[in-house]
Amino acid sequence: MLMRKILIVEDEFIEAKNLQRMLIKAGYEVSGIANSVEQALSMLKNERPDFVLIDIFLRGASTGVDLGHMLRSQHVPFLYLSANSNKSTLDKVKSTRPYGFLVKPCREKDVLAMLEIAIYQHENRLPDPSPDAALPKDLLIRTGAVETDSYPAIIGQSETLQHTMRQVHMVAPSDSAVMILGESGTGKEMIAQALHILSPRKKGPFIKVNCAALPVTLIESILFGHEKGSFTGAAGRYIGKFEQADKGTLFLDEIGEVPFDVQAKLLRTLQEKEIERLGGSDTIKINVRIIAATNRDLEKEMAEGRFRIDLYYRLNVFPIYLSPLRQRGDDILLLANHFKDKFCLAEGKALFEIPSSVAHKLLTHPWPGNIRELESAMRRLVLLYSSQQEGLAEAVLQPQIQYKEAPSESNLNADQDVKTWHEYERHYILHTLKKCKGKISGENGAAKLLDLPPSTLESKMKRLGIKKGDY
Repeated sequence: MLMRKILIVEDEFIEAKNLQRMLIKAGYEVSGIANSVEQALSMLKNERPDFVLIDIFLRGASTGVDLGHMLRSQHVPFLYLSANSNKSTLDKVKSTRPYGFLVKPCREKDVLAMLEIAIYQHENRLPDPSPDAALPKDLLIRTGAVETDSYPAIIGQSETLQHTMRQVHMVAPSDSAVMILGESGTGKEMIAQALHILSPRKKGPFIKVNCAALPVTLIESILFGHEKGSFTGAAGRYIGKFEQADKGTLFLDEIGEVPFDVQAKLLRTLQEKEIERLGGSDTIKINVRIIAATNRDLEKEMAEGRFRIDLYYRLNVFPIYLSPLRQRGDDILLLANHFKDKFCLAEGKALFEIPSSVAHKLLTHPWPGNIRELESAMRRLVLLYSSQQEGLAEAVLQPQIQYKEAPSESNLNADQDVKTWHEYERHYILHTLKKCKGKISGENGAAKLLDLPPSTLESKMKRLGIKKGDY
């Protein structure tokens, strides 16, 4: 390993010495220990380190965050180690764009793993995709193609989607972890599939895990596997998802739903690239690329102690954000025609043009369910379509709830209530639950009407504060 120089900025003597010891033991050179921002800046004038480890609260008037801003302007890479992880601290830390954040006290193994990730990120950092860069031929966004087994049909022409696809093209060849962010129904799984197919691992398995759908009591077994007799009901050996994905890609959807205690084991697995099946004693090496996705605000989850900061930085090496459908107006009719033609073929019906009355509603609908909701709407259109078009738009778009059309600028006034999208989604779900008389899963349940897995609906209800008495 190339010896790298690390500057430690820490005002607790014992903490600083412990860091120095573990770094030297791991083959790093410690260029110095500073107990204040002023002392650190003085050391930086004499010798530029390869990386800086910073505590946030230091002696003197300046904080580690102040130092982070200075280092960022000088292009010196750094990461934080701090005992404070409240939301205000995380917000300040985020503004400096560090390469990592560990909560103290932390294990030697965690510090070294985080530093290894940070060095990899810095040395292999990818520039922001140029807005003028052409997409390669194998990544052109589809404008009407049906899906194939080899590549998902990613439909659209909006600038926001093209930016996303440039990011996909940029990071796909690497083994970096990718975090796909966005609301439910925006197409996170399709982006994960594209990342796998365009990577050197494309001949390996692509294993999908919906973390929200895993029973809490079985999640470790499903992810890591188990041996016969390891728990009641374990009648035989089970090969877990990590082993199934060996030499391929593991897509962890709804990663924010993983219980906190399981997050620790997941982090160790990602750091050490090995697992142990439940009830087993053998250590099994794995070679897996991780793609994670979530519709949760993980920074809020971290601040409230529900998601591990070290796991977040392990997964969030290269974030890709998917815009909601309401921000992709140029893509709505392209997607609608794609789904309409797909369902016409599936139902053995003749192709037809989307009526203008329906097209108008498609463009003004708020789409709280995003692309998944649009797909369901086009299925209804194909089933209901006939020469009689009166009331067709309402039947297609508003089977459970009547949305008011967005007010135009001319009639918008200060007295009108403007709802957030979360409020629309909450209202939408509550209305459906009332219609289903509180039934969530099964035939005639709200989950089926909303085209969601029951576990995902329950997760949404919890996030939106929907309790049993509300419906």
